[in-house]
Amino acid sequence: MKKIKSALISVFYKDGLDTIVRELNNLGITIYSTGGTQQFIEKMNIPCVPVESLTSYPSILGGRVKTLHPSVFGAILGIRDDEKHRQEMAEYQIPEIDLVIVDLYPFEETVRSTNDENLIIEKIDIGGPSMIRAAAKNHRDVLVVASKNDYALLEDILKTHKGETTLEQRRFFAIKAFDVCTSYDTAISNYFHASQVITPFNKEEKSLRYGENPHQSASFYGDLKQLFSQLNGKELSYNNLVDADAAVQLIREFGASSVTREFVFAIIKHTNVCGISVKDTLHTAWQHALAGDPESAFGGVLVCNGEVDETTATAINELFFEVLIAFSYSEAALSILKSKKNRILLVLKDAELPKQQYRSMLNGVLMQQADEGNALEWKETGGRETTADEKKNLFFANVVCKHLKSNAIALVKNKQLIGKGCGQTSRIDALKHAIDKAKQFNADLSGAVLASDAFFPFDDCVKIAHEAGITAFIQPGGSIRDADSVEYCKQNNLAMVMTGMRHFKH
Repeated sequence: MKKIKSALISVFYKDGLDTIVRELNNLGITIYSTGGTQQFIEKMNIPCVPVESLTSYPSILGGRVKTLHPSVFGAILGIRDDEKHRQEMAEYQIPEIDLVIVDLYPFEETVRSTNDENLIIEKIDIGGPSMIRAAAKNHRDVLVVASKNDYALLEDILKTHKGETTLEQRRFFAIKAFDVCTSYDTAISNYFHASQVITPFNKEEKSLRYGENPHQSASFYGDLKQLFSQLNGKELSYNNLVDADAAVQLIREFGASSVTREFVFAIIKHTNVCGISVKDTLHTAWQHALAGDPESAFGGVLVCNGEVDETTATAINELFFEVLIAFSYSEAALSILKSKKNRILLVLKDAELPKQQYRSMLNGVLMQQADEGNALEWKETGGRETTADEKKNLFFANVVCKHLKSNAIALVKNKQLIGKGCGQTSRIDALKHAIDKAKQFNADLSGAVLASDAFFPFDDCVKIAHEAGITAFIQPGGSIRDADSVEYCKQNNLAMVMTGMRHFKH
């Protein structure tokens, strides 16, 4: 049993406190307090010792610093049967505090009632959790009460045991106190994680003309100047930004043409790749990217991995498009492309992209790691080994498919996207759509390769693709019926690669 001789009280909620204070006073227990709690006790005509008498410091910094002092924490943390502790407490005139009644600023209530971040931050309690944790840590000697919900239980203990407590009681309250601190810290962490999503780069809000549709308001939080230099055109719209993000994510898969000596040109529409090609010149890459789906290209976002030259600019200028993103432009190319004043021309800088992706969901926020990498392995599982050309085309097709909405199928030949199916509710529908697209623009599927963003649940996709002329496949694998597709490939001398890495995109 431990006798309570002194108590420190500092609470935000005063309801129910009066009965506790009267009982402590009846038991002759010295009460230390500060701020509003001290005023509350004094109005009851009950003696109260100001904490400032221990610290020799007044409450400072607008109340931010009141109890953060060795005299207060020494009084709570001192081990009563430790001789060295007792000597140091006597030397520095630190009393023993046996009961700590402290609650926490109403952080969650403030978050619910206002969006003013300054008010919210001021409700992050510092001294309160520190005192609660200190008392709970030293529960062999100190009783801690961290919630007004426990006042009735405390009152019963005070009356029943005349101010004495058992170790079992003190440990029980200590556990409850740690739970209060955990819940409080979690609420603060959740608030900052949520606010980080709303303003992920902690930049000023930039109002957009409207959102996805004219009746929706919208803003962008971030610094586009870190990623782009804008050379021409109007301000980027909400939809422009969404497609530009898809374009940048895609082109970053390939590297600069000055390094790879290969030119990549891609056309993005509603975040999906509708045309892409890798060729020896930028102009040729543009021609083959456009040929993959010239209808969908209208009004799209264009992106390439090199400098736009005069020849390419002349060809591009024939098409209506919203945005062009390139590593650089020749002077002649700029002269041509700037002929349309609203056309947005961007230079892509070598800036790091975020490693996390966020999406508002229901009444919260989803966060995930960015989909980096393309394959965990390269496992040849078909009826034969892939040829050198097939390997190049399969790798390219897998990258392209990664940037299509699920369910997704990409058909590739000579490092050109010749057919794609995306955003379909079944994989067969995605495949049929891809084949139809290829046929619509007279693409030759004979000897083409196929990439799938997820496994084939059955062998029907492989059969349909084979009938259309596809001879090699790349997919993550992982279906309980992988063997069906593999067996079909073996029977028909088709190549199949399993990567072990799925690329769903919703």
